[in-house]
Amino acid sequence: MARVVVVGAGLGGLAVAMRLARQKHDVLVLEAAQEVGGKLGWVERDGFGFDTGPSLVTLPAVYRDLFLKTGRPLEKCVDLVALDVAARYRFADGTSLDVPTGSRGRLARALDEALGAGAGAQWLGLLERGSRIWDLSRGPFLTSPLRGLRTLAPLARSRQDLRTIAPTTSLRRLGEQLLEHPHLRTMLDRYATYSGSDPRRAPAALASTVFVEHAFGSWYVRGGLRRLGLAMAERVHALGGEVRCGAAVEEVLVRGGRAAGVRLAGGEEVVADVVVMAGDAATLYGVGTDGRALLPAGRVRRRGAARLRRAEPSASGFVLLLALDGRTPDLQHHTVLFPADYDAEFDALSGTGSHRGRPAPVADPTIYVSAPDDPATRPDEDSEAWFVLVNAPRHRPGAPSEGVDWEGADEDGRPLAQSYADHVLDVMAARGLDVRDRVRWREVRTPADLERLTGSVGGSIYGSSSNGARAAFLRPPNETGLPGLYCVGGSSHPGGGLPLVGLSAEIVAGLVGTA
Repeated sequence: MARVVVVGAGLGGLAVAMRLARQKHDVLVLEAAQEVGGKLGWVERDGFGFDTGPSLVTLPAVYRDLFLKTGRPLEKCVDLVALDVAARYRFADGTSLDVPTGSRGRLARALDEALGAGAGAQWLGLLERGSRIWDLSRGPFLTSPLRGLRTLAPLARSRQDLRTIAPTTSLRRLGEQLLEHPHLRTMLDRYATYSGSDPRRAPAALASTVFVEHAFGSWYVRGGLRRLGLAMAERVHALGGEVRCGAAVEEVLVRGGRAAGVRLAGGEEVVADVVVMAGDAATLYGVGTDGRALLPAGRVRRRGAARLRRAEPSASGFVLLLALDGRTPDLQHHTVLFPADYDAEFDALSGTGSHRGRPAPVADPTIYVSAPDDPATRPDEDSEAWFVLVNAPRHRPGAPSEGVDWEGADEDGRPLAQSYADHVLDVMAARGLDVRDRVRWREVRTPADLERLTGSVGGSIYGSSSNGARAAFLRPPNETGLPGLYCVGGSSHPGGGLPLVGLSAEIVAGLVGTA
């Protein structure tokens, strides 16, 4: 039995703590914030409640497996509800499409009715390609430690398998090959933003996400997804582990050539046989905004920092929490409002095209609205709580070539956060969702706030992006190269998003168990 310290009580940290505690290790989770959940945040005010991170569970089998193997089924711990409609899409030309879950027949009919005959068959063809990519990539890429380019060796033996995954083809290019209708291509492009990436550069393998979302459904946790994090923390305690909040780690201790514990703010040392870094890996290696590193100088830190510097950080997000009077007729759980020019959005985020060398807030952004029909999110039946998200460049004050100073002013001298919030509401109104006269109050969260609240560098939601054929191999691996030190969660292999974070925890628990 090993003494294990997990740094961070986000879902990755809690999931690995559950698995390791079940293996009878002595587990302590240290969290700098005053509550668990990490990016799975929750804001409550005047009876309104908002998920401020993920708003749905996809691929719930990952968490069902986690809970079942650590003592009790998931559905006994949280109220998990399947959505009939994954999202309502509204396109710039006024076309509206509700995307049903579960049935391929229903999906094809909905697409044909909204976009014309043949659209359903095109999308089902994409699903089939995504299914094959999923089957090929799940083992070597998603449920196993990454072993560099050697990971591709089994696939390289089959030309057909390589053609299916198409490692040098972008998601955008795959859409051009398989989808004729422009709205279908727009829908596919959006899946790159699931990892804060650009579809023009992200790999075609992300088409597997389309398959996973449809095949396994979209699920909501009544009371907000924060209840999933709370249930996980409770499970850690039930298995004999400990979760300490308000415990900021300042250094990973290295003694005798291996990880030996951590030092907390204030000087307390916690000795351990194994340290699992569940926060942003950039902070571990010292490539964050302030250059602070948890890991002492040495070969492992240099190699980890060099890898991260070659990777491209993911985009961030600009958030509005809207407390609204009244109810919106026929409102879906998720609504996505697409712009007329999606490429202009990606140019602004990455500092390319007309924004070359200088990322900027998106003038005409894709707008994502999450509005659960859940009494836990509103004070009464004549009100609504909306979480509104737009993709945004990272917070990088003093470095305009890398991001935006979200705590600065706009061209008129107004606080940028507030003027951009007004702009987003105006864009929503122009696209048919005008709630400006219904706002009881609003709260704005910028990438700077995300960085402050979660420790993610610049507010990058997913750590490294998926941009480029080698992106997966530049993401920090679970094994750091220092004995006894591992990385878990969205900033490390296999990537961000609830399913991949859960798989990351399973990988690390296996590595610790066999070390």
